[in-house]
Amino acid sequence: MKLVVLGRDGVINELGDGEITSAADWHPIEGSAEAIARLCQANYQVVVIANLPAIGRGLLSLEELHEIHEKMNQTIAAAGGHLDGVFFCPHIPDDDCNCRKPRAGLLDSIMERLNIELTGVPLVGDSLRDVQAAMVVGATPVLVRTGEGATTLKQNKHLDNVSLFDDLAGFVDDLLQAG
Repeated sequence: MKLVVLGRDGVINELGDGEITSAADWHPIEGSAEAIARLCQANYQVVVIANLPAIGRGLLSLEELHEIHEKMNQTIAAAGGHLDGVFFCPHIPDDDCNCRKPRAGLLDSIMERLNIELTGVPLVGDSLRDVQAAMVVGATPVLVRTGEGATTLKQNKHLDNVSLFDDLAGFVDDLLQAG
């Protein structure tokens, strides 16, 4: 099974002015839906992981989250793709849970649900948390400059060994050209 794990905010959609708390706040990064569609057409499974502390802070209900993900799924479907799962952590950092990136809980859930090891599987993110989460389970960290990516790169000069792309579309182009 070919699999790609994607962060949500800053990879698929724009960050906006803060946390995404409504479907009206969710805006795709140009080319991201089409990039996911190209992965699907190349027989990749695509799953999304996200830390969503707005739920834990009471700023986002599960109903509102469903509306956001419905808009995301419709946008991706209109481009010809689909997601095979969305895994999220609803906790705030102080909750000290196992599912909040950079810990492995979300990735453990993916491995359990899909019955797959994540060793070598690309995990595309825009933050140091994403890179660290990938490393915890042996996935291949990929950093995009969208979202927090450019800032993450400036603040963490030691990320020289992490694959770097301008955006999700650039990563997908490279992955599919490599075969």
